[in-house]
Amino acid sequence: MSSSDPGPGPEQPPPTHQPYGQDPYGPPQAGQPYQQPYQQPQPGQPSYGQYSFAPPVPAHPSATTALVLSLIGLAGILVCGGITLVLSPFAWVIGGRAVKEIDANPGAYSGRELANAGRIMGIIGTVLLIVAIVVLIAFIGLVVVAAGDSGTTINNNGY
Repeated sequence: MSSSDPGPGPEQPPPTHQPYGQDPYGPPQAGQPYQQPYQQPQPGQPSYGQYSFAPPVPAHPSATTALVLSLIGLAGILVCGGITLVLSPFAWVIGGRAVKEIDANPGAYSGRELANAGRIMGIIGTVLLIVAIVVLIAFIGLVVVAAGDSGTTINNNGY
């Protein structure tokens, strides 16, 4: 061998792909008929392009409304000083009504989770609103009592 002739190289592995025109799965076995790639569906199975499921049930429109009202009511504590808590009783009522309508007719609407979350946050916001009103009334009462005691009094002698 000469130095310019590299000689026999390492053996090449056999190709892993099938040559064109040959079936990659081999010939059909005895007793198994050759199946066409696109055959007719079996009875009871949907054909190509047909859907075997029903369209999704729409969410109850009041479910989203209750959730949004309750979120605005509770988020307003931080942003607006609590003035938006007045929306919480409305969220409670709308969410409760939506939950009842969904439970009465479960196939007609979905979104029970949204309505229930809005109802619960509406309850929380309403309780916070009541507490805030009681604290405000107590503060006003305390200011009125303190203002009444600090005034000067005149005794019967005019001094």
